[in-house]
Amino acid sequence: MGANLKEVRERITSVKSTQQITKAMKMVSAAKLRRATDAIVQMRPYADKLNDMLKNILSNIEGSASTSFGTERAIESAAVVVVTSNRGLCGAFNTNIIKAAVATIDEKFSAQRAAGKLTIVCIGKRGYDYFKKRYQDCNIVTDYVELFSDLSFDNVAQVSQMLMDGFESKEYDAVTVSYGRFKNAGMQFPETFQFLPVQKLEAKEGESKHRADYIFEPSQKELLEKLVPSILQTTFQKFLLDTHASEHGARMTAMDKATENAEELIKEMKIIYNKARQEAITSEISEIVGGAAALEG
Repeated sequence: MGANLKEVRERITSVKSTQQITKAMKMVSAAKLRRATDAIVQMRPYADKLNDMLKNILSNIEGSASTSFGTERAIESAAVVVVTSNRGLCGAFNTNIIKAAVATIDEKFSAQRAAGKLTIVCIGKRGYDYFKKRYQDCNIVTDYVELFSDLSFDNVAQVSQMLMDGFESKEYDAVTVSYGRFKNAGMQFPETFQFLPVQKLEAKEGESKHRADYIFEPSQKELLEKLVPSILQTTFQKFLLDTHASEHGARMTAMDKATENAEELIKEMKIIYNKARQEAITSEISEIVGGAAALEG
């Protein structure tokens, strides 16, 4: 019985120690989440509006002005960008993004993979660890695995520029991005976005096609050459900021749940400990009473 009590005491101590760690991790993630949320909340309306404007412009280009980034062509080779976190302990966050990327590969790019013309660009260690083991038949780009260490616009723009250069040179005929879309601290969604070619604005059923009414100064062609890459870089920056905020939200939620579970486990083990202790005391009293009765007899 003494050994059993000692074992339960050690388990309670161990769970309490784990609970302190999960509490600390929750607080750290909460602090990081506030900064990450501010960044994406400020960026998203701007990026979404620019992206809508880009679709609208490309849907209404007239004359000789054009941009290669909106040109659709037969897909012989493709690139899939997978944006995950570097660390775990954030529930199913990374798993869901990886599943979204795998679904895109299976549904859209299975032929390109079979032909050895599928490139997977990994941003974040979790995605890289998954794909390097299971997708050895693909070209795995590892240059940007540590990108989350510096999410400045200039640093992130290196990736989007590489993808745009690859699309223009026909190294890639299509580029998709799988990332975590942030809604709030408790809700994050895996999402896959067609980055290139840029999708044109399509009118909803029953609606007439909306025609953009833009005045271009300087010329339309000159603006397109500078405006389109800038908008695409901003859109790609949003993917990273969205995933960054989603990671901390998911980790904070996971650590909060782990802390609650530890508290419940401690309560259960304390009940077990008290019962075992009462049984030990009862047994000792019985032995004392039995011994006293034997002496009297």
